[in-house]
Amino acid sequence: MYETTLWLFSMCLLLGAVVGLLAGLLGIGGGLLVVPALVWLLPKAGIVSHLVMHIALATSLASIVMTSMASARNHFKLGNIDFSVVKILAPGIIVGGLGGSIVAEIIPSDYLPKIFAVIVLCLAIQMLLSMKVINSKPLPNPLACVSSGGIIGLISSLAGIGGGSLTVPYLSYYGIEMRRAIGTSSLVGFLIAVSGMIGFIYAGAGSEALPAFSVGYVYLPALFGIAATSMIATRYGAALVSRLPTPTLKKLFAVLLLVISIKMFLS
Repeated sequence: MYETTLWLFSMCLLLGAVVGLLAGLLGIGGGLLVVPALVWLLPKAGIVSHLVMHIALATSLASIVMTSMASARNHFKLGNIDFSVVKILAPGIIVGGLGGSIVAEIIPSDYLPKIFAVIVLCLAIQMLLSMKVINSKPLPNPLACVSSGGIIGLISSLAGIGGGSLTVPYLSYYGIEMRRAIGTSSLVGFLIAVSGMIGFIYAGAGSEALPAFSVGYVYLPALFGIAATSMIATRYGAALVSRLPTPTLKKLFAVLLLVISIKMFLS
């Protein structure tokens, strides 16, 4: 058992480095890669099939807690976070994040990869087409914002992502400057990840089928491996932005996501 756990930890160190590098270079959320990678790695470490997707989603969200916290701190120092927007979105975001973990527990495990695949497919198309809609309208009324936050939180939690791919376009649509939209999204992503992670921990608590070193559905060896290298690699990815053709790389990454989503949907 310890040999396979050590192997998985080593693989997650490599995964974290790749995720961190791409996150810094392309500005994408790590969950889009972490979840499918863990879906492939966890069975090889002896994790039973009906728990794989739950553990992948929960562990991805737990890793996003760490990375989004660091990102939100940096954006706070730069004055890029609009706390009035966070305040109005937060109730829906938190409820949606928790709701995603509840829905994931109710849905048969065979359907979860397909739901993830559909979400990733939509995000990949958005990324590939670089769809940017700018609107000068103010944010809608508080109830509509809470509802929107709930949908963003629910979808993000179900996909194990921080929701930046949803939050940034939403805020941009209502005329919020891109710099502040990204900064605000980092704090919103932290709230999604925390609420989703707590929900998955609670949902998995007491399950005898979970592997050792688990806290609910969060698998600690994978979490620590991803977190250890991703937070370091992000800095190097950010440093490469001015040296590499990032728009082209972003489109290539979107194509990779399309392939991953189709493969997961058909498997």
